[in-house]
Amino acid sequence: MNIQISTLSERPDFSDALWDLRAQVPAFMGQDPVADLYFMDAEEVHRDYVLVAWEDSAPNRLIARGFSVPFTRDGGEPVDFLPDDGWDGIIRRAYGDRKSGRKPDAVSALEITVDRGYRGRGVSVAMVEAMRANARSRGFTDLFAPVRPNAKHEVPLMSMQEYLRVKTSEGFPADPWLRVHCRLGARMVKTAPRSMTVTGTCAEWRQWTGLPFDRTGPVVVPEALVPVHCFHEQDWAVYVEPNVWVHHMLQ
Repeated sequence: MNIQISTLSERPDFSDALWDLRAQVPAFMGQDPVADLYFMDAEEVHRDYVLVAWEDSAPNRLIARGFSVPFTRDGGEPVDFLPDDGWDGIIRRAYGDRKSGRKPDAVSALEITVDRGYRGRGVSVAMVEAMRANARSRGFTDLFAPVRPNAKHEVPLMSMQEYLRVKTSEGFPADPWLRVHCRLGARMVKTAPRSMTVTGTCAEWRQWTGLPFDRTGPVVVPEALVPVHCFHEQDWAVYVEPNVWVHHMLQ
């Protein structure tokens, strides 16, 4: 399989297909209100930071996409300037930087989605490498990412700190997606304890998950990294997802 990857600005014909790929996340994660601050501008404002991939044998079929965004650091060390609200926080910061005219000096990855038929074939690794190369080609020396550990949902009651202590015999994270980043040279910097926040009524959560949400307390939801907190008497439930900040040095 020979894969080609470029930016959306180089392949604008993929603009429509970009939204046809189904993200590898559960339905409730599509309810994060912060997302629109990025995605409403992705095709125009961020087209140099949106990656698209195709096979040589099918040049008009999109098989993967990658979203990233430039932002401005506030100085100091990554552990200090990377926001605790991870994915939400970096989208808000990048939006504010752009609106205020601040010059970006780093890039954050946001999402990589691979077509279902191509998963498990090394495409995601190629996309991370391409994201690194794209940031480097634009003069940046640092790529960050609020990584969503893709096996954490298997142990939703385990704290993220405990989860990160589980390693392979080679010393890499046991989590497959974190391991991809670390094998490419990234360093885990810190956790983002409130990387994404999704709220809704009990009826909305029933629609998103198929679960009853009929009593107050934590609810273990399939694909959620931690339990959703249900407040049945107030007809409200809240999911606060932790992620892990990683740092790819590009020099």
